Amino acid sequence: MPSDARAASPAARPRQGMRFELLGPVRLWRDGHELDPGFPQQRALLALLLIHAGRPVPTAEILDVLWAQRPPVSAPNVVRRYVAALRRLLEPGSPPRTPGPRLPRRTGGHLLEADPDEVDLLRFRERTREGKRAAATGRAGTAARQFVLALGEWRGPVAMGVPASVRDHAQFAAVQRELLETARLAADAALLCGRAEQVLPVLRRAAVHDPLDEPLHARLVLTLAASGLQAEALRAYDDVRLRLGRELGLAPGPELAAAHARVLRQQAGRRSAHAPLPTPPTPSNPPPATRPPANAAPPPTPPALTPAVRPAWLPSDPAVFVGREAESRRLDGAAGAGVVVVAGAPGVGKSALALRWAHRTAGRFPDGRLFVALHGSDPARPAVRPADALRAMLAALGEDGPRLPDGLDALTGRYRTLLARRRVLVVLDDAAGTAQLRPLLPAGPGCLALVTGRQALPGLLASGARQLRLGPPSAEEALALLAARVGAGRAAAEPGAADEIVARCGRSPLALTLVAERLAGRPDVPLASEAAVLRDTHGTLDALDAVREAFLGSYRLLPPEQARLFRMLPRLGDDGITASRASALTGLPVRRARLLLGALADAHLLTEAAPGRYTLHVLLRVFAAERAAAEGGLPGT
Repeated sequence: MPSDARAASPAARPRQGMRFELLGPVRLWRDGHELDPGFPQQRALLALLLIHAGRPVPTAEILDVLWAQRPPVSAPNVVRRYVAALRRLLEPGSPPRTPGPRLPRRTGGHLLEADPDEVDLLRFRERTREGKRAAATGRAGTAARQFVLALGEWRGPVAMGVPASVRDHAQFAAVQRELLETARLAADAALLCGRAEQVLPVLRRAAVHDPLDEPLHARLVLTLAASGLQAEALRAYDDVRLRLGRELGLAPGPELAAAHARVLRQQAGRRSAHAPLPTPPTPSNPPPATRPPANAAPPPTPPALTPAVRPAWLPSDPAVFVGREAESRRLDGAAGAGVVVVAGAPGVGKSALALRWAHRTAGRFPDGRLFVALHGSDPARPAVRPADALRAMLAALGEDGPRLPDGLDALTGRYRTLLARRRVLVVLDDAAGTAQLRPLLPAGPGCLALVTGRQALPGLLASGARQLRLGPPSAEEALALLAARVGAGRAAAEPGAADEIVARCGRSPLALTLVAERLAGRPDVPLASEAAVLRDTHGTLDALDAVREAFLGSYRLLPPEQARLFRMLPRLGDDGITASRASALTGLPVRRARLLLGALADAHLLTEAAPGRYTLHVLLRVFAAERAAAEGGLPGT
């Protein structure tokens, strides 16, 4: 690392007051003495507050980051205990239960106040901003120096010492992307001003952190060659080429291949081993004949200084995921369609399957992954508007707010133009319908939109989209899911109780997860006790509140006539539901009953087991009976 970067490194200078680090291990000091940030999850909370230093972080966002899966009921109280412990650590002189200047109370969230020079991430961001300003005004040498100083704050993987599931969250992945982007900018600036050796140490380190980032490795190849290390540059290219083929089954993309060809051309020209590659004239010192007048506008940012952003916006890979091998293979086969819809009943595991597949196949999409929760069936919040989703995705792709166009059509055009020649995976979770989705679908041939939803999307299917209807897992997979969450030994010790739990949950992954979370929190409680609870509450969803809420999300979207028929379906028993039987029950014409049953099947509140014959899942049957009782019987019958 250059001497000026070492001088700027936080570990190299005396510390007074508070100092925080998260660009590596999460650490903090007060008056030069290092403090213990506490348990890993408490460290994670500290790191999250540092990422947003000076801005409140909503409690819901904290819960989402600290608990990759559904947070336990006690999670808000746990967060309050963590905050109290951090307050005692950061404000030792403050009276108990009294907010101080570091952690002032905020309604619905928490805030950590810190000066920019106290946090390595804030110092990194300020240096990076200075570098970008210098690059934008043609001062490539100054830009390279500022970028290297910024990267001097980077000591290892972001937020080391916190749980892996937390570090995988998009909040921390975004910080890692900032570091890698600055490394690419540093290389561009150094190559422009002929100071490749200045950035080589930080560029080598960045390449280790992301061994499959083709734009980054292209810059490493060019920087090595410009430093007189042509042989090492060719070895670096061969290393990443072999890695791309072995891990992703891909050949190097155009940028990496062009860097390789440039090094080969230099060797073919028999230049000195120490002669740098040709670079554009230094913008800050152009030849006298072309020097601009003093009152001229500053030159635009060179294209090489603004490489495309590679978003990695996926939530964490599900910590527990069992089976679904056949469904995953079907997704593999359908991926060439450009749009794939994973559809199914509430709680069947659509989002988990989509995220597991997206993480497993991330290498197919080297230009990035985007994720948007559309809240199409969330009873607690309205569905996301397409324009809002586009603004969020454009921001993730590097498009700043002031540059965004107005209007849905213009936003859609900008979004599709950005993705036209890129390979990006776009996961659109819990879609409300075709109208919400269409503007969000990329048009590039290398992109894939992976959609999850509870509603039928006939417009997309008619346009060539592929659909995977997801049903409950097999009994064996459901049992394996329960065992994975409560412990294989514990499930094997009570096979009868485990089988009963699976049956009473109707093999629903959401229901099994709820039961398993209760059991995991009470390791001394036998599975037979939980089976008895489900048995005692038979006919209600009182032991499965989250399942009831998930079903409500779909039920509230039904038109009145469909909702009325759904409430009546439990009267038809288990012998199968047909249009003629529904007609006799409701007094509707057979043709109308057939249309309504089809609509309920499209909403995945019924399953069409055979043409014209439907079944009702055991938990949906209970929910329908609950709604009939709650809404005062069966209006209109």
